[in-house]
Amino acid sequence: LSLFGAIAPVHADPCEAPLPSQPGVRFSGVVRYVGDGDGLCVGKTADPEEWIEVRLADFNAAELHQPGGTAAKTALERIALHHEVICTTERGRSGRVISYDRVIARCQIGTDSIGDLLRHAGVTEGGN
Repeated sequence: LSLFGAIAPVHADPCEAPLPSQPGVRFSGVVRYVGDGDGLCVGKTADPEEWIEVRLADFNAAELHQPGGTAAKTALERIALHHEVICTTERGRSGRVISYDRVIARCQIGTDSIGDLLRHAGVTEGGN
């Protein structure tokens, strides 16, 4: 029973910054956290209160519990974690810019979109 007291609670993600709510908003920073194969946090500082949670607009990964989901997250970590990115918000299929507490955005490392980098790495699309 004392073993359970030592386990820290698991949080969905540490990103806490307010989200841009209009399409076409550009923001930049370092990828500080990867939540799954198409979700990440971008921040200029190490403070999670300043990290913007992003749902990639140009890549649709499998959910973590689905086949390929863990591999997609691992690939996104390898490609983007700790890299400088520039992101631009977009409307999703629903027409909204914010979906499930994440801003929908196309993010680039240099001149390459992260979605294209994931496809070039052989990550299979097919999430929700």
